[in-house]
Amino acid sequence: MKVKYNRVSHVSQSGNRFTEDNDTYDLVIMDKVSGSVSFKDRVGGKQVVELVENGSMETLVSEEFSRLGRNTGDVIRTLEWLDENKVNVIIRNLGLQSRPNGQKNPIWKMISSVMSSLYEMELENIKERTSVGLQVYVQNGGKLGRPAGTNETDNDYLQKEMTKQVLFYLKKGKTVRDISHKLGCSNSTVIKTKKLGIKHKLIKTDEKSEPSTFKFFNGYTENTST
Repeated sequence: MKVKYNRVSHVSQSGNRFTEDNDTYDLVIMDKVSGSVSFKDRVGGKQVVELVENGSMETLVSEEFSRLGRNTGDVIRTLEWLDENKVNVIIRNLGLQSRPNGQKNPIWKMISSVMSSLYEMELENIKERTSVGLQVYVQNGGKLGRPAGTNETDNDYLQKEMTKQVLFYLKKGKTVRDISHKLGCSNSTVIKTKKLGIKHKLIKTDEKSEPSTFKFFNGYTENTST
């Protein structure tokens, strides 16, 4: 089975740029999730894991190395896991394969490590430039946040991909700090999601329990401090 894996960072992105790929695939998986989420924690990533583990996938195609993990370590772990399962990985923007004709490519590991590191450095540079730009904007009188007169409904917020990811981990009993670190979002985002989750009965607290404990509708209770 030949599978194409695509990822965009935001649900509003259509992924139209991937339509330039005219190759034929048995399945195309599109993840709309932040690159800060590790590969195996993504919805599409989990689908890839299932296909690999049941022996259905022979080839996985991606536009670039950065689509396959949240940092160099995660990309390398993902690639090593795919190699252990004898899956041929094709990176289109480099024209590189890990197992051409079923045989290991001797330069694959070296190039994949270098390219993943370069992507991670590029991401850090973008974050730094963005941060500096925002500081200059504020110093010159600019204001951050939602424009005056605009409101986001609870439903709109709860439909966001990041919100869904946060709710998923809240239901797993993870702490605010753990979720913030894992997803690369702020503590305030996790806290806001938690409050809305309780408000709309997606999760709820047990009044007799400690504040760090969640009780879910299925009757199973987990402590978020674990």
